[in-house]
Amino acid sequence: MKALWSLAAQSAWNRRFVLSLVVLSIALSTFLLLGIERLRQDLRANFAQAVSGTDLIVGARTGPVQLLLYAVFRIGNATNNIRYTSAEAVGQLRGVAWVVPLSLGDSHRGFAVLGTTPAYFEHFRFGTKQPLVLAQGKRFEQLYDAVLGAEVARRLGYTLGQRIVLSHGDGALAGNDHADKPFTVVGILAPTGTPVDRTVHIGLSGIEAMHLDWQAGVPLPGQAISAEQAAQADLTPRSITAALVGLKSRAAVFSVQREVAAFRAEPLLAILPGVALDELWDVVGLGERGLQAMSALVAAVSLAGLVAVILAGLNERRRELAILRAVGAGPRQMLALLAAEGLLVTASGVLLGALAAWGAVALAGAAVQARWGIGLQLVAPGAAEWQLMAAVLAGGLLASLLPGWRAYRLSLADGLSPRT
Repeated sequence: MKALWSLAAQSAWNRRFVLSLVVLSIALSTFLLLGIERLRQDLRANFAQAVSGTDLIVGARTGPVQLLLYAVFRIGNATNNIRYTSAEAVGQLRGVAWVVPLSLGDSHRGFAVLGTTPAYFEHFRFGTKQPLVLAQGKRFEQLYDAVLGAEVARRLGYTLGQRIVLSHGDGALAGNDHADKPFTVVGILAPTGTPVDRTVHIGLSGIEAMHLDWQAGVPLPGQAISAEQAAQADLTPRSITAALVGLKSRAAVFSVQREVAAFRAEPLLAILPGVALDELWDVVGLGERGLQAMSALVAAVSLAGLVAVILAGLNERRRELAILRAVGAGPRQMLALLAAEGLLVTASGVLLGALAAWGAVALAGAAVQARWGIGLQLVAPGAAEWQLMAAVLAGGLLASLLPGWRAYRLSLADGLSPRT
């Protein structure tokens, strides 16, 4: 057996130029398979870790996925706001430990603006229940204070003490700027790899102050209220977008959820973040499976190239194979030789592709997190990665059986007799 592997390796090395192209093709397909699998797992982990330690998310009655998207991921818009007094009433329910109100709808140069309370920094958790940490400065305390997510500060080049102007809605129109009420950057959060990095955080009173002279999404003509005048007004919030809820005991989650659903003052919805995330992945699962199918097709094409190269070389190797037959190699040994050769080529491609995938994660992981907020983890291959590599190896072995079967059928006379 050792002699067979040695002979297969020397035979492959003798045709190294052509086979190196096949190795490269298999390596690229393996890189694509493992890269998509790593990205899929880390993307799911990032989504799951975007909020932790929160038992319920409460908002206007809509779909669970939609509520999760705009309350946690800042994607889309709320169909309706809820009264601030309703959030306070939820906080008084038996079993509720804390409530963090969220007010969305404004932006700053493409980044979402979140109005909330100081309790947000105390109770919000991400990842494995990690708290938010300030890299610089402090939390907002004054009316026009702002705390920036790490990506906002990095991409816009903001520093502490800088004054910024927020915009109503998506800020597409210059007339939607709240230019008369600028905010001052007092804090910058450490990177989290979550939507927090792409958010400008201000107090709920700041949200109210900006919109005192606005109604139905437009400024009221002739009724401009200066920043100083707004500071003297009653800035108690009237409505918010959603609220994060923490419970005293996880056992109370379903009873509190039923109480929120039966709330009489207005229709409310309370969702479990984990359940909503599962529903979200069911929605995007088709695209996920599509990427995996595309990677599998690339791997199949690469293995088809392996078959084509070995088959094409059989005609040139007829005399070589015939000599092996003449010195005592049987048909089974010929089949095993070709199969071993194909397996060596496939294994080389899989190894090269796996190393390239891990190297790409190590080199580009930080850049991907900074650019897209996806934290790629450089970890040992999991069960899914091992299964993919084993599948490619098995495919390479099966693909080599066709050239081996062809060599099996070559006769000694066919190989030694001159061809006309």
